[in-house]
Amino acid sequence: MAPLPDTGARVRRFTRAERLVHRATGWLMLLCLVTAACLYLAPLAQLVGRRHLMVTVHEWSGILLPAPFLLGLLSPAFRADLRRLNRFAPYDRQWLRAARRRLTAPSVRPAGKFNAGQKLYAGWIAGAVLLMLFTGLLMWCGGLLPAISRTSAIFVHDCLAWGITFVLVAHLRKAYEDPEARLGMRTGSVPVRWAREKHSEWLPDDTSAPRRRSVD
Repeated sequence: MAPLPDTGARVRRFTRAERLVHRATGWLMLLCLVTAACLYLAPLAQLVGRRHLMVTVHEWSGILLPAPFLLGLLSPAFRADLRRLNRFAPYDRQWLRAARRRLTAPSVRPAGKFNAGQKLYAGWIAGAVLLMLFTGLLMWCGGLLPAISRTSAIFVHDCLAWGITFVLVAHLRKAYEDPEARLGMRTGSVPVRWAREKHSEWLPDDTSAPRRRSVD
């Protein structure tokens, strides 16, 4: 499919509240990962030192990690996007089949406001953060659940931390490869041309306004 002409028209993709939630969550996640690296990787631990400070920052950044999400629930636009992320449409399954076959043409990868990969990522990272918070609290407050040993909590916490690291690196790589998507998260708007190419089920054919649909 030939690229659509760039008319310069733009469409709102994210509100200020949604961008703030994303940014705050990203910074807290980065703090968690950096301080974890300073605690568990010997060369970094020796270079940085100040273990007690690293432990304190790591614990509180982890505890505060759900806070941006909870505050974001005050925004109707944020809640609407959560509903979109939580629903799979028939074209999402088509997107996944095309991704498995490494078909990259937009015409064979239909998507709503969020594609199927973004929906899977959002669900995975939400579950991972909750499990990290739970195991972190078990490590911090010994005896909270006597049936679960602290050693088991540490094992799950550490394994999941590596999983989150790899998934976040993949997420950042995808964002790096799509400057228009990064611009949308930074400014809140994206070109209509990009939206129709990458998220064909989000915009109708005859207008630059997003579709008002219960599932997209």
